[in-house]
Amino acid sequence: MNEKKLVPRRRFEEFQNADAWEQLRLEEISDIRTGPFGSTLHAKDYVKEGTPIITTEHFKNGDLPKQKDGIPQVSAEDLLRLQSYVLKTDDIVFSRVGSVDINALVTPFQRDWLFSGRVLRVRTNNSIDSQYMHYELSTSRAKNDVISRAVGQTMPSINTEILKQTRVFIPTEIKEQKQIGAFLSNLDNLITLHQRKLEKTKAMKSAYLAEMFPAECERVPKRRFTGFIKDWQKTMLGKLGNTYSGMSGKTKEDFGHGDAEFVTYMNVFKNEISDISLTEKVVLDNKQTEVKYGDVLFTTSSETPHEVGLSSIWLDNRPNVYLNSFCFGFRPTSEMNKLYLAYLLRSNEVRNQIEILAQGISRYNISKGKVMEITISIPDYEEQQAIGEFFKKLDDSITNQQQKLKKLKAMKQAYLAEMFV
Repeated sequence: MNEKKLVPRRRFEEFQNADAWEQLRLEEISDIRTGPFGSTLHAKDYVKEGTPIITTEHFKNGDLPKQKDGIPQVSAEDLLRLQSYVLKTDDIVFSRVGSVDINALVTPFQRDWLFSGRVLRVRTNNSIDSQYMHYELSTSRAKNDVISRAVGQTMPSINTEILKQTRVFIPTEIKEQKQIGAFLSNLDNLITLHQRKLEKTKAMKSAYLAEMFPAECERVPKRRFTGFIKDWQKTMLGKLGNTYSGMSGKTKEDFGHGDAEFVTYMNVFKNEISDISLTEKVVLDNKQTEVKYGDVLFTTSSETPHEVGLSSIWLDNRPNVYLNSFCFGFRPTSEMNKLYLAYLLRSNEVRNQIEILAQGISRYNISKGKVMEITISIPDYEEQQAIGEFFKKLDDSITNQQQKLKKLKAMKQAYLAEMFV
């Protein structure tokens, strides 16, 4: 912040010599009110088809829902009684409890919806561009201001009086407000576009994982590359290689330093193909089994059956790399395409078999012996190669999209830091 006058570090060229910004309290430029509390409206009052009434959970990510499904709705009679709690386009809603620094802008789609007692509604006056104010209240400074005055630690809460005292900084020219708001809105739209593209690609991958491997009792998959017509062979996984255990006999003093590395649990959990850069240091120990190129790594426990026995293939051959103690390894002795194996073991066919084997109540475990008994489907090597390369390209596309999305989000945060006082 410029100490002599209130101006941001980054400013549109036409406003470089414009007046300094003003510092105000939110109550000076807006009307703030709380939604109806439980004594006014009860769950029994909700209907299947009516007017939605939003609460904090409906904009925890900073955006309001674009559909009514899953949102409580009230009757026309209750709507008439609750007219003072009807939202207008460009209203700003705040979470009153929990994530009290989160706000969302009401679009024409949510116009005429209601807001609940867990929500604070901010309606700016005509001298303020509401889109600008939405982003102003999304800056780290404004968020910290609200959080610092919230009541409670385990479940922070704010009220109208707390929100009214929030400091805001505003360009004196509404044209500058509108330009900032429009710029960041366009950036948000770009982020949303990339997010949808990423979700679509991930959904496509899930569909292919379900269709490009045979289902139980089937010899061929539903979807197949042209030119491949032979039946696939089925065999037990254990017939194709041998297992080994993760590290043992270690104490906490052995970790965080040393000349060896180990593959972390989360690396196996998250990736069909292990990220070879995601290892941690451990002391060198020749008694431990080294992870080799082409080894398949399996998690042995998780909080849900759906996440137990997840696999990851290691495609690196550097020495002195071990496996964490919450996983086990499988080293193929038969020739198989490494990429094909990576995606086969994450396919519906295999995952359904593994989930059934999970045992436990609060935490689920699986034995490597039982995993070796699952049945897998194997086509000719050429078809394995085609499938493996197809999914690898799909994963590369997902990674690129994730990186673009990450850069856009980082760019937005940088602009929020530099375009506001």
